[in-house]
Amino acid sequence: MRSILLFLLSVGFSLAAHGQVQEITWDKYGLMFDGRRVCPVMGEVHYSRIPASEWAGEVRKMKEGGVTVIACYVFWNHVEETEGVFDWSGQRNLRQFLEVCRDEQMPVVLRVGPFCHGEVRCGGIPDWLFTKGCKMRSEEPVFLKYTERLYRQIFTQVQGLQWKDGGPVMAMQFDNEYRGHGSYLMRLKKISQEIGFALPFYTRTGWPELASPVPFGEMLPLYGDYADGFWERSLAETAGNYYKAFHFKAFRSSTAIATEQLGEQREKLNEGDEQYPYFTCELGGGMMTAYHRRPFVYPEDAYSMAIVKLGSGSNLLGYYMYHGGTNPEGKTWLNEMQRTLATNYNDMPVKTYDFQAPLGEFGQKNPHYYMLRKLHLFMQDWGDVLAPMEPTFPCRQDIPKGDDSFLRWSYRSTGSSGFIFINNYERLQNLSTKRHVQLEACGVKLPKLTIPSGTMCILPVNIDGIRYATAQPIAKRDGKIYLEQIKGIPTTIALEKGKTLRNLKPSGTEKPVVGNIFLLTPEQAERLFLPKEAPAEAPMVVDYQKQKEAGAPRTIPIGVNKVAEEPTDEDFEAAAIYTIDLPQERSGLLTINYRGDCARLYADGHLIADNFYNGRPFLMGLWRLPSDCNKLELRILPLQKDMPIYFPREADTTPGEAVESILCTKRD
Repeated sequence: MRSILLFLLSVGFSLAAHGQVQEITWDKYGLMFDGRRVCPVMGEVHYSRIPASEWAGEVRKMKEGGVTVIACYVFWNHVEETEGVFDWSGQRNLRQFLEVCRDEQMPVVLRVGPFCHGEVRCGGIPDWLFTKGCKMRSEEPVFLKYTERLYRQIFTQVQGLQWKDGGPVMAMQFDNEYRGHGSYLMRLKKISQEIGFALPFYTRTGWPELASPVPFGEMLPLYGDYADGFWERSLAETAGNYYKAFHFKAFRSSTAIATEQLGEQREKLNEGDEQYPYFTCELGGGMMTAYHRRPFVYPEDAYSMAIVKLGSGSNLLGYYMYHGGTNPEGKTWLNEMQRTLATNYNDMPVKTYDFQAPLGEFGQKNPHYYMLRKLHLFMQDWGDVLAPMEPTFPCRQDIPKGDDSFLRWSYRSTGSSGFIFINNYERLQNLSTKRHVQLEACGVKLPKLTIPSGTMCILPVNIDGIRYATAQPIAKRDGKIYLEQIKGIPTTIALEKGKTLRNLKPSGTEKPVVGNIFLLTPEQAERLFLPKEAPAEAPMVVDYQKQKEAGAPRTIPIGVNKVAEEPTDEDFEAAAIYTIDLPQERSGLLTINYRGDCARLYADGHLIADNFYNGRPFLMGLWRLPSDCNKLELRILPLQKDMPIYFPREADTTPGEAVESILCTKRD
């Protein structure tokens, strides 16, 4: 396994080359390491939401999935919940996490706040700061005094681990989704540099538009898009502007992110931002469930958005989240909720932050972990070719939701070489098969194609001796080129030397179909260069007993931000109660298939996990339980008729509650 990980890394970029720190520079196209262009893949993971004992293994999984940069919030109230008492121990130990990243050769972008959001209580700002009489996220001296103290503490964790020292920390983001004056962000940067931070570059979120700009070159703007949003006030299935994430377009930003706090946003960038490279930091790897809105996201959602971002000119894919997590223990609950002092737009689960991400809350590999990995290999191996390619948009860019009147495609090119990007997918819209499609790029006409419904792919034009191929480039290693056969599209490979091969069948990794070109099935492409996995073991059935029926349904209040409020601790006294007999083997993942409004798990009376039902099972990693814990208590509140909640079509909303089965599966 270790040798394979090093092999994957060798085609990305490392923290140091030949004992020397690599120089990181940027221009309008992207990043360069010692002058070599790269197209990084950035995955968000929150160290304080994962037990420290699991960090190394989870970072390794991210790298195995093709992630080449880690992004991570530092939540202020996770480390200074009590004023003046900083806790950098256990899973709050930032320095230890950064040392893991250094050892795994993973560069890090720290998102240091002071405001983060991340669905954390008050956006990460500690409750005690609201008693100081200062305006939050401002240049008021009192607020900046406490922010400087936070930054000094973060520096104690980072000192010696900055990029210039051969460490992993290569960039830092100040605040998050800030819409005020750029002078505030510049004050934060000045404070950090006076403390001792000296990094190759700094970042900010490119949305929303600032009231006044940051001077050019001081902070790279990073963008985002999501397939759906728990923050939407509407309870309709496809509310909001999320459908625009599935269109190829020149506009880099999104008007759908954080609409509950930012309101309606214009499709406008800050002046001069188009001169920066097109990077993302919040491309939805999944989506959380809020109490009032519970999206069910699909692997295809993330894959389609990533294809669209690449085809629209992005040269850094940054996923939020790439790895889910669990809120740590605190002096109070650390989740965002309407009953807190600030950033109280949504009621979030107390513990879980699974996010339906490629790597889930307990490190489980979800289908889009493998699906996205194909793009990540492509970006590693053709990133230097792709980065300077400009996008061209043959189709209309501003189209209505679900518009099915034409195939959505774009291409990127430089000189006579390019890549064609196809996206015949939009979340929950069932776009039709497109027939007799004529694609042309770089002066090369492809044969007329039938593009099946749901097809998302990349085609090469005049790349590495291939004039064109109706197959997707995946990797280029040791003189071998690996292509993926696209489901429903016959594979044709036309070579620059004039030879054209049609109706090719996948040959696998052992035998080329022609020359040095290997054709893979989608399944082979997803697991290319990974060790062969053992056959899945049958899940173990876990015994459980119902101890108590649910009491009278609660009245669901509408909170201060005009959406349904989640249950209180007291409300769960009226829940249906089950006891679960734990298996002796504690290395597995407990999977609770249930129906209900929401559920909680307790160990010896202590809340350890919770779930807002959206049709997916409730999960718990048994290895995190105390060794002397033999039983768990499961509490479920029943569904009610006509609840003021958006449930996806996958959820069974029959009033009441039930447990269908409880299984234990092998840990990833």
